[in-house]
Amino acid sequence: MKNIFLILGLLIFVTPLFGQQPIPTATPGPGTVISEPVVQSPGPTTSVTNVTSSQSTYTPPDGATRRKRYINSLIGPVNLGRMVLRAGISTWSNSPEEWGTKWEGFGRRLASTFGKNAIKQTTTYGLDEVLKVDSHFYRSKSKSTGARIRNSLISPVTARDRTGKRVIGIPNLVGTYTAGIVSYEAWYPDRYDWKDGVRNGTFSLGLAVGFNLFKEFIWKK
Repeated sequence: MKNIFLILGLLIFVTPLFGQQPIPTATPGPGTVISEPVVQSPGPTTSVTNVTSSQSTYTPPDGATRRKRYINSLIGPVNLGRMVLRAGISTWSNSPEEWGTKWEGFGRRLASTFGKNAIKQTTTYGLDEVLKVDSHFYRSKSKSTGARIRNSLISPVTARDRTGKRVIGIPNLVGTYTAGIVSYEAWYPDRYDWKDGVRNGTFSLGLAVGFNLFKEFIWKK
């Protein structure tokens, strides 16, 4: 398990913060004659200031927004639709086969998917509140394809602190792997164990990347 977290850590890129350097001004010495006032050109300095301000657009969500997002992650229409679709695919492929391919098997898989999602979202939300970070996915501010792909790749394993800086996404990582391990140990057939839960957690992170790409390039809601 330790190796998996090390591999995930390699996905994280460190985004350096660049601050605008003050421009030194010359102070005239004694006896210096200034024939006319010096007017500073707003060219380069203004452009740097504008770039800096455009990058500082992150605003931490308030408590009500965070709670609304949490509730939506549990019973929101989009997330419920994803859970129904996942349960349907698992029923069609008969995985796990002990649950069968009929309506009873579909019901068990839907309940299992809902339970895993509840564990993941509750753990992530709780750790977000404790650690004062934001694990919510935000589309890239850049329009370049590379930046949008990079944002989709690193978002599942990163979070934002109160200033908007990227940090290691401990809440989402812990929530994802906890949901996988608990579900496979608690209600999956006996032939499964925590190792299958770890593999499922890694698979879930990969699905999150795919869904992020979908939201970056296709679904703009």
